Amino acid sequence: MMKKAANKSTPLRLTALFKDFFANNQAGGVLLILATLVSLGIANSSVAAQYINFWNSEFGPELSSHPAGIHWHLRHSIVGWINDGLMTVFFLLVGLEIERELYIGELSDKKRALLPIVGALGGMIMPALLFFVVTMSHPELLNGAGIPTATDIAFAIAIMGLLGDRVPPALKVFLTALAIIDDLGAIFVIAIFYGSGFSGLFLGLTAIIIAVLYLLNKKQYNNGWVYALLGLSLWFCMLHSGIHATLAGVILAFAIPFENGSQYTLSYRLEHWLQKPVALFILPLFALANTAIPFQSSITAITTHPLALGIFAGLVLGKPIGIVSFSLFAQRLGIASIAKNISKKQLIGAGILGGIGFTMAIFVTNLAFTDAALIDIGKISILIASTVAATIGYLLLRQS
Repeated sequence: MMKKAANKSTPLRLTALFKDFFANNQAGGVLLILATLVSLGIANSSVAAQYINFWNSEFGPELSSHPAGIHWHLRHSIVGWINDGLMTVFFLLVGLEIERELYIGELSDKKRALLPIVGALGGMIMPALLFFVVTMSHPELLNGAGIPTATDIAFAIAIMGLLGDRVPPALKVFLTALAIIDDLGAIFVIAIFYGSGFSGLFLGLTAIIIAVLYLLNKKQYNNGWVYALLGLSLWFCMLHSGIHATLAGVILAFAIPFENGSQYTLSYRLEHWLQKPVALFILPLFALANTAIPFQSSITAITTHPLALGIFAGLVLGKPIGIVSFSLFAQRLGIASIAKNISKKQLIGAGILGGIGFTMAIFVTNLAFTDAALIDIGKISILIASTVAATIGYLLLRQS
């Protein structure tokens, strides 16, 4: 859908928007931590019932029926509106950043781009494999194999930010690019494995809107309001098609013409405008709504549950094993190169930080299970595993 830009092999470069993306996610990561602590605290206080009921309260039009038998609705809980609505904007920003990095950023150099791509692939395969091995005797849990496959961009960047000059810029770029790529991988996992109740009508309408977006992109059309209207229409149709609605954000991102990527283009202006609202409002709000978890069982009972063990194995062990082994293998084959100022110890540290799976892991947990108890166990396990990965990764990189 996008216009191909020149692909030149150049030294490491950090685009202005990448620097803004990194800085905003660093601040957003801190807010994510604070929002999570606040939400967990309130959910286990004397006002827990009112707090949890608030996030689960519903609003929006009731189910409607057209005489032709077409059914639609826009009634969701507050947490549902956040997860299906506001998170679409998050995916839009991720898509815009992937597009920029592919054309004029770190990923525009084929050999350098292959390193985070291969690392992300390993960081998805190994966690899913370990999760499967741990939970294979519990078929009802296997749908959660996608939970430990994605790295949380904001949290990982926040930890990298705390390290300052102790880590080279190349390592920060590698981890950020890897997190962006495996978020894209998680999006494909959601599209393929977590869809349900497909509607032929709305799938057809979705395809028509995507075709229109493709034509507008080919013509380099730049009216932001038209893209906004088509984006909302695409979101509505995907919401009722059986494909997860948040994928509309990624599709829209790749439909907006990139052109030369200058600050005057629609793509640049939209990405620049979205960075602060997403990092400082949408993601912290997502954390508040999705970590309203009452601890109804002991931590021991939760952490020894097969689901918790599978998530922990996937994030804390599978992520670094997959990222590091696939990256070193790609370098050995000569298809990718690791920057000379990145030591093996630093690569391992970055791989461990890849085990911070907060946002996307929680997102997939909500899709993987319908049992509220399993969802809560999954979320608590993600928080524990991510905390362990963040702590070990930070200490290792600080010493390196």
